[in-house]
Amino acid sequence: MNMFSLEGKVAVVTGAGGVLCAEISKGLAKAGATVALLDLRLDMAEKAAEAIRAEGGNAAAFECNVLERASIEKAKDAVMAKFGRVDILLNGAGGNHPKGSTSDEMSFFDIPQDAVQWVFNLNILGTIMPTQVFGKLFAEQDSGCVVNISSMSAYHPLTRTVAYSAAKAGVTNFTEWMAVHFNQEYSKNIRVNAIAPGFLLTQQNYYLMVDEKTGGNTPRAEKVLGKTPMDRFGEPSELVGGVIFLCSDAAKFVNGVVLPIDGGFNAYSGV
Repeated sequence: MNMFSLEGKVAVVTGAGGVLCAEISKGLAKAGATVALLDLRLDMAEKAAEAIRAEGGNAAAFECNVLERASIEKAKDAVMAKFGRVDILLNGAGGNHPKGSTSDEMSFFDIPQDAVQWVFNLNILGTIMPTQVFGKLFAEQDSGCVVNISSMSAYHPLTRTVAYSAAKAGVTNFTEWMAVHFNQEYSKNIRVNAIAPGFLLTQQNYYLMVDEKTGGNTPRAEKVLGKTPMDRFGEPSELVGGVIFLCSDAAKFVNGVVLPIDGGFNAYSGV
């Protein structure tokens, strides 16, 4: 099963201080990769790196604001100084903003511009800009792998989450565009793919899925589970296998795809 090994690879993960990307980072390390954990919150990235090192992995934390080119460049230089190369980029920074969605208190007509811009900046620019910086390394070394994080909302827009659905659709489009662009313009040995997680309970969607008064499922959560054939929410650890596959030699001819990890949500019409 050596085709799934990431031994000798250096992986950069943005948003690595968050629950999902900290778990993915741990999985990459277990597969043999050296992991550079980038996050605006250096303390959270360091906490995740410490957890990897405690299990015998090789990891280091770096401060990085994915919305500032200078910050990304500085992080890239620091990673190169410490590890000497980068083979994998996982663009994990992303998320939603409560005011970027409709609700009983917020109509579509009243959604503030700054909330929409925040969501688009974090998800779109926060994916494009690190790919510019680290992708240039890949072009220079004639090899590399990029994995983005899309969403079920990119396949079918979800009610309420207007900004997030549109932004993640943009991430899917960029994934396909960049896969072609890298191959045609720079190297046939660079791959760009994405995962599209189904519904996991995260800090971003918890308020939509869990009733704050009862602790039970909200009506929205019941709709989600009703359209998920496996009838449960996913676990962060269940994203790891798909990421390792896309980063490994097992996926050497896989390029420009978005892999659903969703318990069957996207496959089910509801009937």
